[in-house]
Amino acid sequence: MSDKDPSDQSLGGKARAEKLSKEERSAIAQSGADARWGHNLPQATHSGELVIGGRNIACAVLRNGKRVLTQETFLTAIGRAAKAKAGTGSLKLVDGLPPFLVAENLKPFISEELMQSTTPIVFRTVKGGRAFGYDAMLLPMVCEVYVNARDEDKLLKGQEHIAAACYILMKGLARVGIIALVDEATGYQEQRAKDELARILEAYVLEEYRPWTRTFPEEFFRQIYRIHDWPYRPGNAKRTPFVGQLINKYVYGELPAGVLEELRRLNPVTDHGYRKRKHFQYLTADTGNEHLDRQIMTVITLMRISDTKEELARHFAKAFGKPLPAVQERLPLVVEVKENKP
Repeated sequence: MSDKDPSDQSLGGKARAEKLSKEERSAIAQSGADARWGHNLPQATHSGELVIGGRNIACAVLRNGKRVLTQETFLTAIGRAAKAKAGTGSLKLVDGLPPFLVAENLKPFISEELMQSTTPIVFRTVKGGRAFGYDAMLLPMVCEVYVNARDEDKLLKGQEHIAAACYILMKGLARVGIIALVDEATGYQEQRAKDELARILEAYVLEEYRPWTRTFPEEFFRQIYRIHDWPYRPGNAKRTPFVGQLINKYVYGELPAGVLEELRRLNPVTDHGYRKRKHFQYLTADTGNEHLDRQIMTVITLMRISDTKEELARHFAKAFGKPLPAVQERLPLVVEVKENKP
């Protein structure tokens, strides 16, 4: 055992901390956060929002296939306060149960399966942030607890509003559930997905192309050339095919799923190795082009705050919830081609 005064050790720690640089202190703090929350949290690959009985519930699917509901919207859906107390971020378990299930009058209605589903799940969102959630199967099981307790006349006065919310949720879940079961049994869910894609394409894509008008501003190409350290010649519209790859990645690739594939079908590469028209000539004016314009301006902004192509890739990943890029391979040599026509 050390014979040093604990207060002396504390003072020594403070003195050492004061000698650290801002970057060193930040690194230590990050290390502590990683140790506390886990550096390799489960990653969400998909996210969305359910509307059940008029209640909005944020949801996600993790890389391992687990479906989760975010803790805040789970709590508000059943009529509880959204935030954990004291800023802990996650509700603490009491005897293995979250606060909304610890009341003695509810315990006779709690199954072993429910007990195993109450541990909060800490995960990374699609956009890279940290979130707290619950296994999606917990929601119907919690609703059953409160509704069964109400039916047995075992509710406390302060639990009645939760039981009412749970009853509404159960009715909504039953309706959604039977529709999903019928769709799966009949194979209609595949047709439903096709119909949804058809609606998207109808809103975004034209069968007949529109006359060419300038859509990508000169600033867009100026910034691409700057961050790649390529020589830039204003007014030269003939560009390396690699620029087209970047446009597909950063611009067209962020239009709804299926749109870029449909544009490629309508505007294929010819035998001479180029497309006759620009993809944007096949986009609808009121939906497709408006989305395209917003995406172009967003990418220009990201390029302006980037000094290199690697920085752009990182900023883009953060802005659009993409996986952070690995070490980039060397890019191909760019050869300028003179413009033949305006």
